[in-house]
Amino acid sequence: MKNTTPWIPPLDDIPASLSPIVHLQKKHYGDTLNPTRWWGRMPRLFWLVALFVGWLERRRARLAPELRALLMTRVSQQCRCAFCIDANSLRLAERCNALEKVQAVADWPRSALFSEEERAALAYADAVTATPPVVTDAQKAALKQHYSDDAIAEMTALIAFQNLSARFNAALDIPSQGLCDSQRPPHAG
Repeated sequence: MKNTTPWIPPLDDIPASLSPIVHLQKKHYGDTLNPTRWWGRMPRLFWLVALFVGWLERRRARLAPELRALLMTRVSQQCRCAFCIDANSLRLAERCNALEKVQAVADWPRSALFSEEERAALAYADAVTATPPVVTDAQKAALKQHYSDDAIAEMTALIAFQNLSARFNAALDIPSQGLCDSQRPPHAG
């Protein structure tokens, strides 16, 4: 059984330089997000990471918002990051308006809920997240059927970012925040 107490304690006082991020988190989620209490030890790096994810999540991104959330959720699961699974499942649920799809991500190869384009991207995310990454020629060909070279490059950046975030959070045992109860059966109380 995994220890639920982080071995590196969270910050009680977040640096003032991160107050704009904390303000946005409180406005959107009602509280400061758990990773901020660990990433806050490195405010400049935290800002760089925030700018990176902000660029990936921009309005004119090459990947659709639902696909980005789908890939981030899958990578979170592969890295076993409790917080990331929680936050990205919420994002996916908001973007696809269906908890059933969120619940199906963990077993996507056996689910009929995913399009061929999504399947190609999910297989790629699994391959890139593996250690070491092993992307087959068949996976490359499947991606090229559905996505431009620029979109594949951006997809790779998104997957790499989520690996960075999820591995940081998982290594430090950053807990889930209860943002999305994706394990609850649909229509359950």
